[in-house]
Amino acid sequence: MRLDELPPRENFNDWYNEIVEKAGLTDKRYPIKGMNVWTPYGWKIMQAIDSLIRREFDSTGHDEVNFPTLIPETEFAKEAEHIKGFGKDVYWVTHAGENELDVPLLLRPTSETAMYPMFSLWIRSHSDLPMKIYQIVSTFRYETKQTRAFIRVREIHFFESHTAHRDFEDAEAQIKEDLDILGRLMKNLCLPYMIHRRPDWDKFAGAYYSLGIDTFMEGKILQIGSIHQYRNNFAIPYEIKYEDERGEHHYVHQTTFGMSERLLGAIIGIHGDKHGLILPPAIAPYQVVIVPIPKKGHQEKVYEECGKVGEKLKSAGFRVHIDDRDLRPGNKYYYWEIRGVPVRLEMGLRDIEKGEVVLFRRDEMKKKSVKIENLNEEVVSLLADIERNLYERAERKMQGRIVEADELSDLDMYSAPDILQVKWCGEEACGIRMEEITGMSVLGTSEPEEKAEGECPICGKNAVKYVYLAKTY
Repeated sequence: MRLDELPPRENFNDWYNEIVEKAGLTDKRYPIKGMNVWTPYGWKIMQAIDSLIRREFDSTGHDEVNFPTLIPETEFAKEAEHIKGFGKDVYWVTHAGENELDVPLLLRPTSETAMYPMFSLWIRSHSDLPMKIYQIVSTFRYETKQTRAFIRVREIHFFESHTAHRDFEDAEAQIKEDLDILGRLMKNLCLPYMIHRRPDWDKFAGAYYSLGIDTFMEGKILQIGSIHQYRNNFAIPYEIKYEDERGEHHYVHQTTFGMSERLLGAIIGIHGDKHGLILPPAIAPYQVVIVPIPKKGHQEKVYEECGKVGEKLKSAGFRVHIDDRDLRPGNKYYYWEIRGVPVRLEMGLRDIEKGEVVLFRRDEMKKKSVKIENLNEEVVSLLADIERNLYERAERKMQGRIVEADELSDLDMYSAPDILQVKWCGEEACGIRMEEITGMSVLGTSEPEEKAEGECPICGKNAVKYVYLAKTY
């Protein structure tokens, strides 16, 4: 394989790993498995994603906080289901220097048990509600499966919002707002998604119910986030109460919304191609890279005109970089293609003489010439079209892999059994049997729920809803 080649996409694992390395997104050589170094280009992309998240949550009345990384075992153990669900995955701190700690500490796997002791101090009255906070931090889980950059790691770049409400109905309204926020974020990230209400045997530890945010990537489902309705399951053990207008005390109802660096993993795996990464314009560190094509004896003029065009675009609000390195244009093309820059602008002496530039769009690998006087409008239009195209073609691919299956004993009869839609009676035993027969995982029922008529293929009883199954990362 030449230096400028990637493995075929059909060999997905090698293809994905090569893009991560050659695009300079992260360095996996740090001497703790699954704890990778964010390199400059990858961190710029992740920070752009974080900025979109902050914009959405700031605008909907959430306040950003930052809680300590360490959690006392005494607080972690208060919610029995939670410690049962996470206990095997945590990292423990038992000594400070040579001194054994009286109370062992753990690195947060998620922050309920760090935040909620403080919630019980912050919330006193109905006037304190709703409380809506979020943070973007590292969480730590001892991942025992094979690690993969951004998808399965042990130190996770993590977003989490936590809210507290007067009652169940107000918490439900928060979840509706979360789903609206999610829709806007996923449009910017060009990621199609499905919402599945997880079955009770697979919901978040301590939740009343859990919504999984799933996307389709190379034959499998990748969970890229989750939303949880806790009701008062955490408020009771952590004594989070408020006094209402009549002086009566009630436990709050709570929700959470979490996403992680898996968003970047999904962008790589869903949009990337044989040439490398393809970045949605909203999160590209550079939306336009200008590549001068100098001609001997006229280099200074070409670079000067490229500078003017760069300033024109920057003043219009675009993120622009001029690649003036002493390299051949072809080398620069490859360099920026593998890094997924949405638009490349090429400019040589002939273009200057005609008052034109050449625009190359990364998603379709196509070029066109445009007049410099119309450049800003052309770039606006082009970036919008790239965003639309990335989202729509990924959405078509995902929807095209959903198959309604009446029989589970012979899956070969279906042309694309990547995501199965199956009639279900709702009984846990039948759902688990579906997993055993297919070798897939039950994702849950769609949100909102789809009613089904007919028979459950496991027990033969009347089906009440559709359930979805797929292989997962």
